[in-house]
Amino acid sequence: MKRNKISSLFFISLLVIVFATFSTTVSVEARKTKKNVHKRNSHKDNGHGRGSHSPSCPTPTPQGSMFDVLSFGAKGNGVSDDSEALVAAWDGACKVGGATVKIPAQFKFLIKPVTLQGPCMPHLTLQIDGTLLAPPEASSWPTSSLFQWINFKWVHNFTIKGSGTVDGQGYNWWSSSEFYDIQKKSYSKRIPSMKPTAIRFYSTNSVTVRDIRIINSPLCHLKFDNSKGIQVDNITISSPENSPNTDGIHLQNTQDVQIQRSIIATGDDCVSIQTGCSNIHVHHINCGPGHGISLGGLGKDKSAACVSDIIVEDVSMKNTLYGARIKTWQGGFGMVKNVSFSRIQVYDVMFPIMIDQYYCDKQKCKNETSTVVISGVKFDKISGSFGMQPVHIACSSSIPCTDVDLTDIELSPSPKYKGFQEAVCWNSYGKSQGPLLPSSIDECLKSGGGLIKRIARSHDRVCY
Repeated sequence: MKRNKISSLFFISLLVIVFATFSTTVSVEARKTKKNVHKRNSHKDNGHGRGSHSPSCPTPTPQGSMFDVLSFGAKGNGVSDDSEALVAAWDGACKVGGATVKIPAQFKFLIKPVTLQGPCMPHLTLQIDGTLLAPPEASSWPTSSLFQWINFKWVHNFTIKGSGTVDGQGYNWWSSSEFYDIQKKSYSKRIPSMKPTAIRFYSTNSVTVRDIRIINSPLCHLKFDNSKGIQVDNITISSPENSPNTDGIHLQNTQDVQIQRSIIATGDDCVSIQTGCSNIHVHHINCGPGHGISLGGLGKDKSAACVSDIIVEDVSMKNTLYGARIKTWQGGFGMVKNVSFSRIQVYDVMFPIMIDQYYCDKQKCKNETSTVVISGVKFDKISGSFGMQPVHIACSSSIPCTDVDLTDIELSPSPKYKGFQEAVCWNSYGKSQGPLLPSSIDECLKSGGGLIKRIARSHDRVCY
């Protein structure tokens, strides 16, 4: 009987030990499972303030990863609308530091007008190796989206790069297109008054664009507006010579810019520098066809224009209408100062050197006394062949240009054209020194102008 009691006690003790061990194991595993679920849910909820994806879209992957638009539903056949996939990939990558939105090679993605918006985590990259296509028919664009095609807004520390192409398919915008007339309630052929820029950056900082091709934009190909710290390197921009207003790179209210080692061939300015721009360096550019590299037009509709500290150097221009040009409207005010054009080779350029303070894109413009003051412009080491006139400097009759220097200018008439041989200068002060060809350049500029310089400097207060 005693032995039976001992056996019973041993068996009960063994059951207690097994139960306790099992309970501890279950508790630990439950805590682990709960912790892992919490981790997954926390990762899934990161950054939902920018908007969530549909359940079928992949959840953004860890830091530094690739966000391929094909993984977000893009078809890449050039016909299906892949806009939503691009925006979804962007929204996912925007939340992850060092992420990349990938446009893969050998695919064509039809993208309707989109805004890719920040602020995003630093070092975001858009890798374009395939082709982005704009809607081909101008009539299919919504009227609310005619200002730009792909708009980057409020992004910082951002890079666009790759071996791919951004194609604005602008052919229908350059001639009359079919548009719906709301008043007549019918379709009619007309040239649209507003056309979209292919790629626009608005209010961005520390942006790099390199290696890609941008072609056939309806209007400007690449535009920076209210931005700072811009690097453009080794890109190709092209559209037909007869495509209107298709500037290559357009800068407005933008500072600290470097544009280098690029090929630009369009129907308008290769680089256009507008009001509010300063500390701009353009170098090692092949330009043409087009309208050369221009400051302006500045001061339109009696507006203020302020441009300073511009360096354009080591540029080749071929078959362009203008070379190094500054153009202002009558009636404007403000100042252009500290501008240098140097080491520029021209081939069959109609007007290699130009300052035009009577710029007018209408049949006739009213004469005005107010003007954008121009002071401190250097044209140095400019050589090659011209088609119409080697130097054309026409400054305002009310306030002349001052400190305009012409040094080492060697320009010969092109055998293909029968242009004017003489340099023409009007109300401009500065110095010229040799070698100078044609020789009329030596007598082009007036000397002196001390009092006029002081008057011109008084206009500096408008800008600075």
